[in-house]
Parts: sequence; structure tokens; C-alpha cells
Amino acid sequence: MKSRAAVAFGPGKPLEIVEIDVAEPKKGEALVRITHTGVCHTDAFTLSGDDPEGVFPAIL
Repeated sequence: MKSRAAVAFGPGKPLEIVEIDVAEPKKGEALVRITHTGVCHTDAFTLSGDDPEGVFPAIL
């Protein structure tokens, strides 16, 4: 199935909203619709390029 995601393609670059493939839920899993979200400090740290463990592209 398809979904939209905010993706960081590199440090300091703006997030891009792209369509991605997501696996269908398996037995015992649930599909939920997310209507609101936020960016936490760890996300901002990764986006800055200062996070030595930051890997791009990153779905936030």
C-alpha cells in the first residue's frame, strides 16, 4: 500500500513529502491514520547533520 512520508535526504536539506510503499498489516497488527505529528529534539539533531549516527535518507 502507499503512504506519504516526510523524508530528509541529507543534513540541512528541507524535508520532502514523498509517497512510499508500506507493507500491509499482518495478523494481529492494526492500521492507523495519523492526522498530526511533531518533530522531536532527536529528529532536529539528525537533520542538523551533527548526529554521528544520523543516516540519510531518513523518514521522520
